Amino acid sequence: RIQILFEYDNITTMLAPSLLRGKSFSPSFLLQRGLSKLQQSFDVVIVGGGIVGLGTARSLKLKHPDVSVAVLEKESSLATHQTGHNSGVIHMGIYYTPGSLKAKLCVEGALRTYDYCDERAIPYKKCGKLIVATNEEEVERLGVLYDKGLQNEVPGLALVGREEILEIEPYCTGGIKAIHSPNTGIVDWRRVACSYGTDFEGKGGVILPDHEVKSIRDVGKEIRVECGNGTRITARNVITCAGLQSDRVAEGAGGKKFPTIVPFRGEYLELVPEKRHWVRGNIYPVPNPKFPFLGVHFTPRMDGSIWVGPNAVLAASREGYSWTEINRNDLFETLTFRGFWNLALPNLSYGVKEVAKSLLTPLQIADLQKFIPEIGVSDLVRGSAGVRAQAMSEDGALVDDFTFDETCYGMLHVRNAPSPAATSSLAIADMVVERAERHFKW
Repeated sequence: RIQILFEYDNITTMLAPSLLRGKSFSPSFLLQRGLSKLQQSFDVVIVGGGIVGLGTARSLKLKHPDVSVAVLEKESSLATHQTGHNSGVIHMGIYYTPGSLKAKLCVEGALRTYDYCDERAIPYKKCGKLIVATNEEEVERLGVLYDKGLQNEVPGLALVGREEILEIEPYCTGGIKAIHSPNTGIVDWRRVACSYGTDFEGKGGVILPDHEVKSIRDVGKEIRVECGNGTRITARNVITCAGLQSDRVAEGAGGKKFPTIVPFRGEYLELVPEKRHWVRGNIYPVPNPKFPFLGVHFTPRMDGSIWVGPNAVLAASREGYSWTEINRNDLFETLTFRGFWNLALPNLSYGVKEVAKSLLTPLQIADLQKFIPEIGVSDLVRGSAGVRAQAMSEDGALVDDFTFDETCYGMLHVRNAPSPAATSSLAIADMVVERAERHFKW
């Protein structure tokens, strides 16, 4: 009997010749055949197959090629939730407090994203962005925003008046002054994330879909990760990048209770195809400093569609993309979290308006007409939705920057990776690996 010995990631596996006949051998092939279960021990396990988790896995294998690494993803495919449901914008770092991690990582991440997409032949468009003031109060806030952008060294920023606005966006007749960011772009972030996964596998990394983490326990010599499919995986170190589930995964592993994730759903409308010529690039409002959301905006997509939105409503499920998707446990946790009410009650009128706009499209028209007065209900159809993992402190304060939890020996938890996490993903990944090196004493 002939057997083939193949060494894969520190384990020798005997494979019958018939199994390999006519097949190209790859990590993905191992997954398809279920052979990955033969190896249940790794140097590092990364929980979460979104863009931050995959970027971190890629960076780790590039820097430490001899370290065995596995990514555990609870869904059957990668980048399913926040990564796969965002607007697709490559942000340039205009909005963020100078000196913050958000600002630093976004500016660096955007430039690296363009280079990465060029190297991997991933299509993108540098369609630019206008942040448009439609009244004098917004003009004053626009100036503050412009100063932030300059301090953050965002390339190419310019303040433009009405005539220049119309040259850039001929149908945006409601603007009186704007910030123009010519280097803002769009890309399919899920495609980028999956490319990170391909890079990672190409360096010998293992991706395990359908591995929902149920518990993480430090048992002394190793960390045991129990998965919902019955698999037990052991590791020397664990990094969690669990997005919408980040608080639960970290706390369940012995991490801090806060910040807590409160899910907010953002719903988009779309311009009908015959009106897509109204928008060339991104058109954004001047943000309201009271809220973390950037407001309703016009966003071109790689497929040629134009998204309009989003609103911001409380989601009844952390992974629920419509009003009919309700998770009783998720909803109960939110409604019994004191911090949520500390935010919600003072802003109740705003929340009620957002719910009304969600249910009745005509109520959104006035906001849109500030920029494009011609737009009407018949020009719009309902589009996609995403859920934002909004991290809150115990008292309900919004956690606005990247947050990590290093309280557990041998574990590093990414507790908050807010927008622009996709844009910043390559820079975030390197930072997470550097923190892991220090924390794990590599």
